Amino acid sequence: MSLQGTDAYQDFTTLPVLVRRAVTAARRHGFAFSCRPEQGRLLQVLAAGAPNGIAETGTGCGVGLAWLVSGAAPGTRLISVERDRERARIAADVFRDSRHVQVLHGDWRRVEEHGPYDLLVLDGGGQAKGDGAADPARLLAAGGTVVVDDFTPATTWPPHFDGAPDRPRLHWLEHPELRATELRLAPDLSVIVGTRLPTP
Repeated sequence: MSLQGTDAYQDFTTLPVLVRRAVTAARRHGFAFSCRPEQGRLLQVLAAGAPNGIAETGTGCGVGLAWLVSGAAPGTRLISVERDRERARIAADVFRDSRHVQVLHGDWRRVEEHGPYDLLVLDGGGQAKGDGAADPARLLAAGGTVVVDDFTPATTWPPHFDGAPDRPRLHWLEHPELRATELRLAPDLSVIVGTRLPTP
């Protein structure tokens, strides 16, 4: 979920068809918090390397999911979970012709019903960070990738937020099951990308 993410889409000519459809749906329904194009392009690339299953939390109106679908190999199973019933319905309609895509309504933990995944994209809200966060050991296949979105780029180590160590960010960067790093996608936007370590 990116603040004013939907407004970041100005030039439709370079967007995949499904991304255009999802952005149009987000605008029509007044949803401002779509994933930004910078993140979408990263998701598109990562999806190409995840043939055995992709999951996302925080569907919104489907913009991030559309980037994932546009990069995924044919036949790849994609699951996305949205807690708002109406947004889940809107997103499901965006993907009505994509039979390998399923939009679920409910708490983010519904992704646990279908794992493990090669790629897991976690909305940067509270469900993805800190205590009670998603468990990569359960949700990712060995060698699978997790993406946690919507951080502002760190400028110190350890990273700080509001004058204190940024525990949610450190949760992922220092997670014992992952090799993780922060990627700066724009001057005001970064994500954490981690790969699950193989079991010894």
